[in-house]
Amino acid sequence: MTEMEIALSGYCKKDITSCTYEELYTALLHIVEAESRKRLAPVKGRKLYYISAEFLIGKLLSNNLINLGLYDDVKACLEAHGKSMAELEEAEPEPSLGNGGLGRLAACFLDSVATLNLPGDGIGLRYHCGLFHQNFADNLQNETPDFWLGGHDWARKTDKTYPVSLAGKDYTARLYQIAVTGYEGRTNYLNLFDLDTIDQSIIRDGIQFDKTDIEKNLTLFLYPDDSDDAGRLLRIYQQYLMVSAGAQLILEECLERGSNLHDLYDYAAIQINDTHPSMVIPELIRLLCDKKIDFKEAVEIVTKTCAYTNHTILAEALEKWPKHYLEKVVPQLVPIIEKLDKLARSQANDPATAIIDSNNVVHMAHMDIHFTHSTNGVAALHTEILKNSELNHFYRLYPEKFNNKTNGITFRRWLLKCNPELTAFIESLIGPGFKKDASRLEKLAAFTEDENVLKQLTAIKRDNKAALADWLKHTQNVTVNTDSLFAIQSKRLHEYKRQQLNLLYLIHQYFEIKAGHMPQVPLTAVFGAKAAPAYTIAKDIIHALLVLSKVIAEDPDVSRWLQIVFIENYNVTAAEKMIPACDLSEQISLASKEASGTGNMKFMLNGALTLGTMDGANVEIADAVGDDNIYIFGQSSSQVIRRYGNGSYVAREWYEIDPNIRRAVNFLTGKEMLSGGSSEHLGRLQNELIHKDWFQTLPDFNAYVVRKNQALADYAGNPLNWAKRALINISRAGFFSSDRTIAEYDQDIWHLG
Repeated sequence: MTEMEIALSGYCKKDITSCTYEELYTALLHIVEAESRKRLAPVKGRKLYYISAEFLIGKLLSNNLINLGLYDDVKACLEAHGKSMAELEEAEPEPSLGNGGLGRLAACFLDSVATLNLPGDGIGLRYHCGLFHQNFADNLQNETPDFWLGGHDWARKTDKTYPVSLAGKDYTARLYQIAVTGYEGRTNYLNLFDLDTIDQSIIRDGIQFDKTDIEKNLTLFLYPDDSDDAGRLLRIYQQYLMVSAGAQLILEECLERGSNLHDLYDYAAIQINDTHPSMVIPELIRLLCDKKIDFKEAVEIVTKTCAYTNHTILAEALEKWPKHYLEKVVPQLVPIIEKLDKLARSQANDPATAIIDSNNVVHMAHMDIHFTHSTNGVAALHTEILKNSELNHFYRLYPEKFNNKTNGITFRRWLLKCNPELTAFIESLIGPGFKKDASRLEKLAAFTEDENVLKQLTAIKRDNKAALADWLKHTQNVTVNTDSLFAIQSKRLHEYKRQQLNLLYLIHQYFEIKAGHMPQVPLTAVFGAKAAPAYTIAKDIIHALLVLSKVIAEDPDVSRWLQIVFIENYNVTAAEKMIPACDLSEQISLASKEASGTGNMKFMLNGALTLGTMDGANVEIADAVGDDNIYIFGQSSSQVIRRYGNGSYVAREWYEIDPNIRRAVNFLTGKEMLSGGSSEHLGRLQNELIHKDWFQTLPDFNAYVVRKNQALADYAGNPLNWAKRALINISRAGFFSSDRTIAEYDQDIWHLG
């Protein structure tokens, strides 16, 4: 017997062949935990604490086995006993601790921190039901709880607890820990806080619950509905639980390692991921003052210890809370925030940089910038927009604080884990070094004229499309044409990401096919997205796409050429199926609005060509691959910003002037759509496009149609050239590794170890 067979049968106490997949999963969980502990290492110098409201970590078993060097042994062992690795993975629940790019980025970063042998832990919350579980009924999104916590999961309950005062009442935060394994690197932890008193039985009518019963609801859901005061207050409760317990953990660990707290910044580097953890600044100051440290010194210590990542250009996404909310939930912090506001005003006599504005609203991002030593954007364009417009008041005040750290992805999950056939092929061409050093992918450039290599790459894509088709049939009961071009738009449903632009294109294609203008190749448009429960227009867009998918499916003339697939409950597991199968990656946000994007990087790495605007990291992808290997369309960020600035965009004018736009928009409330759709939802979306269209869908419509149809023609007309361009994309993807991003954070901001 092999060592793995001995270990597995020992844990299960029976022959592997007779084990259930649940038994094998539980055994492997224990094996991974034991191996992970062997890679724990002492901290010398600074340790990172990455605080984030989200960690979209995905299923962990295979990823951990890859990082620990055990995957091949386990796979061979299972196959020798008639077991399938794929079926084993199905037995694992996906942790529901995040939603979109923010949370997935945090997960990639933790992987890279450990892979680079840097000491660094995550700090977040242990949500019981995640955002929600999405299902579709009557062509509408429905939300139900995502009960992912079962008898066996990766979050180990500890005996560590911390007192947290909320609205004058004392609560006890319990620490749970998930081991984070690096690829041939060390083990760190994701620290998650929870209350022992949470009661899932209070959930009713989908995801409704009493938002005022804090003892029972505090960590039930990620981003609870904030359409009322109770929901907004609950978000503050959640955020303070995270940062207060997290701050106590940080100080405890630093004291244990020899800090006297006056030198906290020599022991800890705290990264504030977006504005959700902003209260860690006044909370740390409060705790240090409780330790008899002078307020002025406490502010200096915290400023040297903390750094802030800005993830948005949307002003509404920069959190700000009425001061009376904070007075209700965290009255102990309000005097500190008022003192910080006074200090900020002494730095600049500019109301635009105040922490507390004239309406008594507290701006969390303003506090972050004033009282951290670093503010970074997450793509080159994003950072320049922050410096030149959105945060220009602050940039002029603190130019030395501003820096860029272009986002990245972990290649272990988004290549090795989700695309093993492509991984093996790349290794056969250039060796295994790219798994640890992504820049070595550049060696693939030597094969761009090799016809055999290009044919093999095409065959791998075909296999991945077949695998996605099988998965869709099994999970969604949908049959797709694997000979079609797969164009995929998978990301949070938001108007600035412009799924509605894709919708209008698909309506346009419906009309063109009905008129006898056939595309060069059939198109399968795949969507994966959740809309926030209170985001009405986003849910209307989902409704329109679901209705249109049925209109097309029921039309034999159109359905031969066009299909829409909307994947239910999009998550990391679904992404791992979709991304390797993608031919055309839809990255069509309005220029100047997407901070970075990371899906664009994952698709590129797996050999998809990008159809996108010059927005976020698309700009850097375009620079990397060259104009011939990407489909760029639409307005520039400067044009968009200028339209906003002078108020010159009037959607109704575009609707009235352009017959193709008018035809597509009118179709939303035509008889075909209303036969299976809601006049309320479709009419509201139509009205939004005609009378508002805040994210400028209509000005980019024609350019999008032209570029997308060009992509279809190129794909059909010269498959080998398409494969060549795909290989160029893969070869240039190395820059977008999160290992590179983390190395830059460490060199410029954290200085760990």
